Amino acid sequence: MTTGIERPELVEQKLTAFEQLQPEFERSFLFIEAIHGQERLEHLTVDDVVQYLHALWVGECKTSLLSIARSVKEYDGLQCLQLLQDWQEHGDLAGVVSFLYRKLNLLPIADITRQIQEAQQAGTSEKQLQRLLHGRQVLLNRGMNFLQMLDALSSLTPDELSRQVQSACQRYGHQPEQIQQQRAAMQSPLYTFVPHQILAERNMLVMNNLIRRIMVLPTDQPSKPVDHVSGRVEPAAPFAESLISPYMDMTSRAYNNIGQVARKEE
Repeated sequence: MTTGIERPELVEQKLTAFEQLQPEFERSFLFIEAIHGQERLEHLTVDDVVQYLHALWVGECKTSLLSIARSVKEYDGLQCLQLLQDWQEHGDLAGVVSFLYRKLNLLPIADITRQIQEAQQAGTSEKQLQRLLHGRQVLLNRGMNFLQMLDALSSLTPDELSRQVQSACQRYGHQPEQIQQQRAAMQSPLYTFVPHQILAERNMLVMNNLIRRIMVLPTDQPSKPVDHVSGRVEPAAPFAESLISPYMDMTSRAYNNIGQVARKEE
């Protein structure tokens, strides 16, 4: 797919750096998705809170290395580094809680419940209804995970909390001196925004694989178009592509003929 495409030196450097980061990014992405509601975790600890901030920073690194537009997904990785540094040096727990609240607790439960009620009353298709119910469950899981984190942060004495934070930051490589180096590295040319087809293709390959690992429910799967003549079922469409029903081909001059060009009748 990328045969013959020029590969600038900086793009090669970005790819090399991402190959080293990729295993950690994949672990971090799956952990973020679990925290964000794909799973309802029974027990979360201070270590998990630090891991969540670490995972968001790893996601930020991946975004920069592969030059992904910031509008796609915002990880707030640099803010996570600052939170970890202030938490260790100044005991700033309030900043962490405020960040978790913004990321995990602003949930439109009432809105989606209203949509479910309206769908039930309108006789919406079972698949659409199940998607709404699943969406609400994801939001509820996220809220419960948030409360588990708050409980872990609130149940310890300040000294014990500080000890656990220091230990977790050491485990994930975010001691204050390391954070300074990480922040400086993210200001280097390696992390600048240099969009390129090769980087975009690497991102699509990685994300398609990860999305398939978390989208396991029947309501998550793309539609399978059926050939009604032969009864043959075509392979599943990509996750990024979905047929819209009813679809009408508008390329014929019977529809697409602004200049009123004469057409030959069949």
